[in-house]
Amino acid sequence: MHKTVKKVTDRIIERSKPHRQKYLQRMAMAKGEGVFRNKLPCSNLAHDLAGCVGSCRKSLLDENVPNIGIISSYNDMLSAHQPYGAYPEILKKAIAEAGGNAQFAAGVPAMCDGVTQGEPGMDMSLMSRDVIAMSTVIGLSHNVFDGALLLGICDKILPGLLMGGLQFGHLPMILVPGGPMTSGISNKEKNKARERFAKEEIGHDELLLSEVKAYHSPGTCTFYGTANSNQLMAEMLGMHLPGSSFVNAGTKLRDALSRSAARRITAVTHLGDEYTPLAQIISEKSIVNAMVGLMATGGSTNETIHLVAIARAAGIRIDWNDFAELSNITPLLVRIYPNGSGDINSFQHAGGMALLIKELMEGGFLNEDVQTVVGPGFEQYTQEPVLEGGQLSWQEGPGQTGDSTIISTVKNPFEVQGGIKVLSGNLGRAIMKISALADGEKTYVQAPAMVFNSQRELENAFQEDRLNRDLVAVVRFQGPRANGMPELHKLITYLSIIMDRGHKVGLVTDGRLSGASGKVPFAIHCTPEAVTGGLLGKVEDGDIILMDAHNSILELQVDAQTLAERQADTPDLDSRRHGLGRQIFAPLRKNLLGAEEGATSIFTYTDET
Repeated sequence: MHKTVKKVTDRIIERSKPHRQKYLQRMAMAKGEGVFRNKLPCSNLAHDLAGCVGSCRKSLLDENVPNIGIISSYNDMLSAHQPYGAYPEILKKAIAEAGGNAQFAAGVPAMCDGVTQGEPGMDMSLMSRDVIAMSTVIGLSHNVFDGALLLGICDKILPGLLMGGLQFGHLPMILVPGGPMTSGISNKEKNKARERFAKEEIGHDELLLSEVKAYHSPGTCTFYGTANSNQLMAEMLGMHLPGSSFVNAGTKLRDALSRSAARRITAVTHLGDEYTPLAQIISEKSIVNAMVGLMATGGSTNETIHLVAIARAAGIRIDWNDFAELSNITPLLVRIYPNGSGDINSFQHAGGMALLIKELMEGGFLNEDVQTVVGPGFEQYTQEPVLEGGQLSWQEGPGQTGDSTIISTVKNPFEVQGGIKVLSGNLGRAIMKISALADGEKTYVQAPAMVFNSQRELENAFQEDRLNRDLVAVVRFQGPRANGMPELHKLITYLSIIMDRGHKVGLVTDGRLSGASGKVPFAIHCTPEAVTGGLLGKVEDGDIILMDAHNSILELQVDAQTLAERQADTPDLDSRRHGLGRQIFAPLRKNLLGAEEGATSIFTYTDET
């Protein structure tokens, strides 16, 4: 194993020890004996039986039959979640054939950042992750289940399912993906249309036609944003069946994998010989594997928040220094949009997860002695699923890439370092994604600040032609406690146009951007955020800001005395906290931890896990 991977893993184990031990002790106490439903009083169990149809009641009265809960993010307005509508019946049938019973335990909300980008609803996006976690807990709280299948894919849904599921870490759980849609028009063509619209070269109808060609059918969006980063992360955690992350939605192989997950969860409850609780799968070592996978592929910056929160839910403590140290030694092996021209389907065709994991294992970048949903050890994840004669099996994955522009090798990587840098300085700590930056010059920006307290202010400045110069755009009061930490992806189009005009451009914000951030250098998730006293609140137009990824520096180049004499800006945020239901999230918003702590409210009052 690479010495740095081992060092970081050992450091996380030591740092987490008191929290992790307490968490595992509680999970061990929760295990119990026999089916959990038999611990309920008769009147309580009768309520569970009352909704049964067909053979369900007979199964639940059999003390040897495991009962599996299904938690789903299904809705039919969003492409990634629409396929899940058919899953419950498929899963129930497969579980019954495997000797178990299944009940639909709960639905969780699933909002789409693609729909809410730049809109008021985006302010609720990150907070929805905590709501999903709590909804998952409510669904499992009836204590009638011996295992669970978690159906979720996109940005906040999968992390929320795991955060909630880990509160029942004594139960086995498997994440069941829905798969990506097939490829539409190229991302380059899509972004060109967006830029032409911003420059008023095309109208609304032409832009909409382009977007519909990109997002055209059920399944996850195909660019390598947070949704697909989640899927990669889930497989690196050992929570998916091997090779199941990026099999297209609506295919026979996709259905076969879902049925296989149903059979597997039935086999790994505490009633059998292969008991595999969730608490054993989400470990310090598997968390490090997920971090390495993200670095090696230039994954979404959102995972520097989500993975921290998932780990915290399992009693594991990680921070951005861990990400940075792993990124420094992890080779960049994958180039897909926004880091390249291909998409997630291109990655799958070039060798996919099996080839990526094989390369990382050969380079010594992974902890191989981990527990997964298919058993001990990570070797099985170098295999890929195939369907022959209607039968699902796994075979050894490809030995070499099918497209060297998409997947490279450890010996000849695209870059010798991973895709994420942590910047530090008097402005605080922030994340910079460097895998999408075409040349080293873009990782060093020194320019005058242009300050905005909202996305709309920057958009207006572009429309008024006030951005035509070298600048570091400072978009502040976008952090967790200010307005829920929305994504600011909409701004990239405007800043990209300014870059294309030959200007040096950077972005500093306490908000988020996403995995599809493109070519603009940025320092995001800046913490402490402006609303809690971060220096970002004192930046003024014209101040020189240095962003230096090579030396990990984020600095406001104003002398200390001048800064001490300045008053921080205090905009009226009330209007951003009301309307479209945002006001109901006030209790969550005011208790959100900082970005490096996972930006979650769940663990604000207690450090028990």
